[in-house]
Amino acid sequence: MVDALFGMPRLAAIYDAMDADRGDLEHYVAMVGEFGASRVLDVGCGTGELACLLGRLGVEVVGVDPAEASLEVAKGKEFADQVRWIHGDATTLPPLEVDLAVMTGNVAQVFLTDEDWLATLRGVWAALRPGGRFVFETRDPARRAWEEWTREHTHMVTELPGVGEVERWSDLVEVKLPFVSFRGTYVFASDGAVVTSDSTLRFRERSEVEESLQTVGFVVDDVREAPDRPGKEFVFVSSKQ
Repeated sequence: MVDALFGMPRLAAIYDAMDADRGDLEHYVAMVGEFGASRVLDVGCGTGELACLLGRLGVEVVGVDPAEASLEVAKGKEFADQVRWIHGDATTLPPLEVDLAVMTGNVAQVFLTDEDWLATLRGVWAALRPGGRFVFETRDPARRAWEEWTREHTHMVTELPGVGEVERWSDLVEVKLPFVSFRGTYVFASDGAVVTSDSTLRFRERSEVEESLQTVGFVVDDVREAPDRPGKEFVFVSSKQ
């Protein structure tokens, strides 16, 4: 099931404005150049920020996401016409033969069961050309990021053009490792609407992720840090041999 934050049109429409700092995407753009990729698959592309950025650079991009509301936002962006948009997930892709597949943000952590995670990895594997790479990030459980997913640490009020004032915060609902559940609350001053979005993420250890990649047939080439969040994330660089 798609979280309301991505699947509800009213929340998808404000997602980019509420999460305006996407400096993390610069590192993925850099890796497109590092690996000489001309064809890229963006798994869980959401509102299409990275896909459109790569499209502007002349990269052939496929963006896939299960949230139709987020894809509708993506399709309205500049350079969206340079991207092939697919409503679905990595298990429903057509033949692609891409050079690089990526998953940014929390995407790798939304697959809660081993079955769904391995099915996603197999879908990515099938979409890559021989020698193609798969790059994604996941939070290091040792950093206990969820301890700051509270109203005290997340409350903010933002004035959005054409929308008005939106108040938002997060509440930690349950920590039952490796699963962490939390709720985002959004209050729209224009009509007083209160909208919530419930999410659960799975925090996998580095060794667990490496083993799952190897099970599918990937070779783990490197495990890096996210340059904009040192010590907080594992960035896995793997390849299809």
